[in-house]
Amino acid sequence: MAISQARTSPTTSAGIQPPRDTGTSRRALLGGGFALAGSWLLTGCVPAASDPAIPGGSRWPRGSLTDQPIVQKTLRAAPSIIDLGGTLAEAWAYNDTLPGIDLRANPGDLLRLNLDNQLPSPTTIHWHGMPIPNDVDGVPGLTQNPIQPGQQHLYEFTAPQPGTYFFHSHVGVQLDRGLYGPLIVDDPVEPGRYDAEWTVVLDDWLVVDGQTPEDMFRRLNARRPSTTGTQAVQLSSRNEPFFGDAGDIPYPLYLINGAVPTAPVTHQGRPGDRVRLRVINAASDTIFALALGGHRLTVTHTDGHPVKPHTTSALYLGMGERYDLLVTLGDGVFPLVAKPWNKPGHGLALVRTGSGSPPEPPVQLAEFTGQLTQGLDLYPEESSLLPTRPIDARATIELGGQANPYRWVINGAPFGQNQPLEVVDNDRLLLEVVNTTTRAHPVHLHGHTFALDNGLRKDTLLVPPSSTTAVHLDATNPGTWALHCQNEYHTKAGMMLTMRYKGR
Repeated sequence: MAISQARTSPTTSAGIQPPRDTGTSRRALLGGGFALAGSWLLTGCVPAASDPAIPGGSRWPRGSLTDQPIVQKTLRAAPSIIDLGGTLAEAWAYNDTLPGIDLRANPGDLLRLNLDNQLPSPTTIHWHGMPIPNDVDGVPGLTQNPIQPGQQHLYEFTAPQPGTYFFHSHVGVQLDRGLYGPLIVDDPVEPGRYDAEWTVVLDDWLVVDGQTPEDMFRRLNARRPSTTGTQAVQLSSRNEPFFGDAGDIPYPLYLINGAVPTAPVTHQGRPGDRVRLRVINAASDTIFALALGGHRLTVTHTDGHPVKPHTTSALYLGMGERYDLLVTLGDGVFPLVAKPWNKPGHGLALVRTGSGSPPEPPVQLAEFTGQLTQGLDLYPEESSLLPTRPIDARATIELGGQANPYRWVINGAPFGQNQPLEVVDNDRLLLEVVNTTTRAHPVHLHGHTFALDNGLRKDTLLVPPSSTTAVHLDATNPGTWALHCQNEYHTKAGMMLTMRYKGR
């Protein structure tokens, strides 16, 4: 699909530049808050092969021939038995841990990450949200061949702008087996006005009693057409949070940092501590609402980009979205609850700063009864805005399909049958994302970030049902890229499109 050219249009738009982030926190498997504190290997300064600019418009240099530090790690993907907190589960995991091993770097560091595939199936790794070169993006059949069982593959790229990212398999529904982990790029110049940092990874967990995500996808795909007919979808503007139908899967468990609510992980702190939460929704089919009982949360970043501080009681996270939050801790024991949208159950972690007993599940929080924040409510920091410039071209991304029969498409056809979106290097694009379905879809664009009309920069956007959202994009990272719904089952069913650069 060639986009329409609009080179005489006077329309302008704003967005966000590379953000700032730091911290140190990791959930040790022994039970403390999931703190990311140096579990990677820094091998020092070595010559770098070249010194190009960081793709995607980063202000962070790649490094010189002699001063580029290296972050080196082997990611062993293999079947594992994971203890979810007294519940043993069969999983596919990186280095036998959930959620994944911890990766941390500074902008300009050279990441050398070796994938050792000990799975019974081919796999890849996608570095979610990172504007990196196309050939290391990890999409099988698009940017690389899948890595076969018993083989290894080296991903080598320079850490881009600071932010909260994560990595996961991009083959089939392997993400839903546990193949994911956090990846944090710190900002060395950020003042760090907080006492502690806690990375919080949310997940919906399916693999119990022998059922697998692949089994679930086959059952979804075998659904017969509904005999009740379908209603015409009326497009409207958003005036309140509404995400339509629940996801497709009734998950038996919801996890925070790899633990079930009956054995929650705990962040140990002190009253008055100012804590930075880096929250990642690694779920495959679940939108979460997140709240910390008895506290207000201040949103400072979304998808790694700084926003004007926004204080709220609770917020929504679509699959693949990341939010950085600040909170000042009270005295006692407090539940951090991840409540799935329109599904039973919840994920639970604890914050402990004093004496007290943890709440018994199920946990009901008053914070969920008011108006909850979502990405469309936020505004960017001025330092994050894209430069103002005319729009060069426009296109429509239409999300379509339904759960029964199970068919999800973009621009009227599933991936492989829909026409690629062709873009020109260095163009400013205006994309109209039109959701014609009865549920929200978290739309993720690889290798780039985009800006909403108010300038907010994101790489994963939860688009409400029956609505249209405009996004502005600078085409500054040539290659062939995936644009898809971050619901793993929707992507596998066909809700994906290729964005391909072409010459002028």
